[in-house]
Amino acid sequence: MFDEIMEKFEGSPSQQRVIRLLLERGFSVNDEGRVVSGGIEIPNTGIAREIDVDRRVVDSTTDAILDDDELRRIFQNISQVPSLMDLAPVLDLTVVSIAVIDAEEEGIVSEITGRLADQNISIRQTISEDPEFTDEPRLYLVTDERLPGELINELNDLDFVRSIELQ
Repeated sequence: MFDEIMEKFEGSPSQQRVIRLLLERGFSVNDEGRVVSGGIEIPNTGIAREIDVDRRVVDSTTDAILDDDELRRIFQNISQVPSLMDLAPVLDLTVVSIAVIDAEEEGIVSEITGRLADQNISIRQTISEDPEFTDEPRLYLVTDERLPGELINELNDLDFVRSIELQ
């Protein structure tokens, strides 16, 4: 799906940057063509500044979204999920970030979360990035405690794991 969306803007790398930001942040586009998070409007100038494009690029991108029925359905229904990842250091939580070789392989989340459950490690939040919407999707786990070294090694040895990072 991500590739199909990006193809609609293949002639404009600047518009593709707007689309990528909207998807990454979970921002919607309302009927008036305004970028919103829930009911809060995000100024187009702020979006443009964030990704270093002209404000008019944001305007033309939201117009294109509203003019395309498929894009309209996607961007009027997307929403943001609150994340504990940025709060982890403040709340004394651990963030485990796992990159996999093939994110579309079945059973990745259940295999990893199952191994944590076997060690009686409580998972506060799991975020799995969609391989359709990001180039290098990752699985993020926020836990109450640090993972023991042997568990990190065990996870790293799984055939589908490319790398593990801890925060």
